[in-house]
Amino acid sequence: MRPILALLLLLLAAMAPSAAQAETGYDLWLRYQPLPEQRRAELRDEARYLVAQGSSDRLKVAAQELVRGMSGLQSGQLAVATSVDAPGAIVLGTPESSALVASLNLPLATLGTEGFLIRSVTMNGQRATVIAANRDVGLLYGVFALLKRAQLGESLRNLDISDRPKLQLRVLNHWDNLDRHVERGYAGQSIWDWQKLPGYKDPRYTDYARANASIGINGTVLTNVNANADVLRPEYIQKVKALAEVFRPYGIKVYLTARFSAPIEIGGMKTADPLDPAVAAWWKAKIDEIYAVIPDFGGFLVKANSEGQPGPNDYKRSHADGANMFADALRPHGGVVMWRAFVYAAENPDDRHKQAYTEFEPLDGKFRDNVLVQVKNGAIDFQPREPFHPLFGAMPKTPLMMEFQITKEYLGFATHLAYLGTMWEEVLQADTFRPRKGATVAKILEKPVDKGAVTGIAGVANIGSDVNWSGSQFDQANWYAYGRFAWDPEAKAEPIARDWARMTWGNDPAVVDPIVSMMMRSREAVVDYMTPLGLTHLMATGHHYGPGPWVADLARPEWNPVYYHKADANGIGFDRTASGSNGLGQYAPPLVRQWGDRKKVPEELLLWFHHVPWEHRTKSGRSVWDELVVRYDRGVDEVKRMQAQWDALRGKIDARRWEEVRDYLAIQHDEAKWWRDASIAYFQSVSKRPLPVGHAAPPHDLEHYKAIRTPYAPGSGE
Repeated sequence: MRPILALLLLLLAAMAPSAAQAETGYDLWLRYQPLPEQRRAELRDEARYLVAQGSSDRLKVAAQELVRGMSGLQSGQLAVATSVDAPGAIVLGTPESSALVASLNLPLATLGTEGFLIRSVTMNGQRATVIAANRDVGLLYGVFALLKRAQLGESLRNLDISDRPKLQLRVLNHWDNLDRHVERGYAGQSIWDWQKLPGYKDPRYTDYARANASIGINGTVLTNVNANADVLRPEYIQKVKALAEVFRPYGIKVYLTARFSAPIEIGGMKTADPLDPAVAAWWKAKIDEIYAVIPDFGGFLVKANSEGQPGPNDYKRSHADGANMFADALRPHGGVVMWRAFVYAAENPDDRHKQAYTEFEPLDGKFRDNVLVQVKNGAIDFQPREPFHPLFGAMPKTPLMMEFQITKEYLGFATHLAYLGTMWEEVLQADTFRPRKGATVAKILEKPVDKGAVTGIAGVANIGSDVNWSGSQFDQANWYAYGRFAWDPEAKAEPIARDWARMTWGNDPAVVDPIVSMMMRSREAVVDYMTPLGLTHLMATGHHYGPGPWVADLARPEWNPVYYHKADANGIGFDRTASGSNGLGQYAPPLVRQWGDRKKVPEELLLWFHHVPWEHRTKSGRSVWDELVVRYDRGVDEVKRMQAQWDALRGKIDARRWEEVRDYLAIQHDEAKWWRDASIAYFQSVSKRPLPVGHAAPPHDLEHYKAIRTPYAPGSGE
């Protein structure tokens, strides 16, 4: 047992947050800015010095973070000691690493390997705070929990806090290519500079790991799901090793995407058939090679037989055949396979909403126990609003992991304020009624299908090389919220938004309250000006930037917006009831009854499940046509209200960040009007109906909006 030496204070001198750097947004929610003087004095009394016992790298970074954070918040260095001999000690350790912690006989048995306990205790007659865990990664999470409490200006006295994650795998999916282009990325280049790795480990990698650890993320898939086999070559494995070395002290494992056809592309084989013994042997050898270099490698994420990607169907094999081949090779090393269920095919005439369920539900129970089927939150593709995916609850013998998209591919990219916490809460709290009422999506994710089976969640990252990491200040909130929901899928969006706002913008209620109000209304505003009443996938081709509800000429029917809205002279919407595609039939009977009834279906999903006449009366008493126009205008007006709220914060927020948000809100308002005008112009051309009284006509004709081209919008392509 060795204490963390006071020498680490010298290392921290250059790490203290500076106001100039923090206010670019680089420091995210870990700004550690000095608290008001009265609170600083109280904090100095509660956190005078640190006693950290142990020698692991993870314990060291936990101690470093605690000193860094408390020193910034107190505006004075937190001391480091080897024993408790005065009030105000923070004691950090596990029963194995610390005799002090072991002597307390704390109730740690139920906290698992990643949980932590924070408790106010008396040691040697002195008041102290202990952060304890069964493993050192729990200490790291406990440190960040204590620092969050301190950042929020809350007391550190009389604490008795215990927490543990409800999901085991909490991973980011980076859609980053080896050339540093990020597919669906709106924050610059990939942060992984493969050309300089492994020789140069950018300090940004450490800050990335710190940020992820602070919200409990414990895995990162480094490469795009549209995979490149080159990352499996020996020289790239060495580069991945370098990143793994940076992330390991922060409790983060690295994963890679596996190109299914890699045995052909880099292995010189003539087939990638998963049931071919030679192919299985090639993958086993490759996986053994990776683990020899990276012993704690997490495993593979695989996109197969989707949007042109190779897969087992190419050889008339099932998804289970393909996934199990990888799983068998990974099992001896403790690795997992995350197999995406995002599949649909141009040659399949069935409703795209149905295709993943149709293909995967019959395979329930046929996957190895180290396979997780990764299912998007909805059955189409990360739309502003979708009903939850029907696979949740329908595969009780198969571990399913949620896939959220943090990057806003369909919600205005980085320039539109859209807090996604409300979307994720809506999905996670949805009742699947499988096997009974109360079986929410969150509860399905949390409950292992068998004792010891893996649980997990994934989020498509919005991180890039921009100085603020995510392309905008407010998009940081979605990264933060994802981590919080990954830790606890039953969390609530509003408290998460409030915590983020207080740590990011300060604790002044005059600042926090309007910011949280903006955030909580923002996603609904986007739904209103883009896809109201259950419309979906109306975005322009390829890059998904701007409106394109008229698009009907793409090679695959399900790529065309007209496929989804089916607007004609008689009405609008996709009939997914028994009289239409019967996509609704993939849900549990109580939902079929509710959503199948035009009078009972939530209006937010009306046009998702029903094709209704233009004169169909909504709950407001207005026709569907009038209600659409009202909601388009409501969305634009909401952005205008957000602008006014933000303008009122001038002078209460540092100028650089305030001006950036102001400018982005102006862009959002212009583009919301574009969405509103183009959509109304198109649907009016189809419906031939007059605008409701008091709602202005679009300033241009439909051909004007059809002629708009934005071929260089970011984030598309590979």
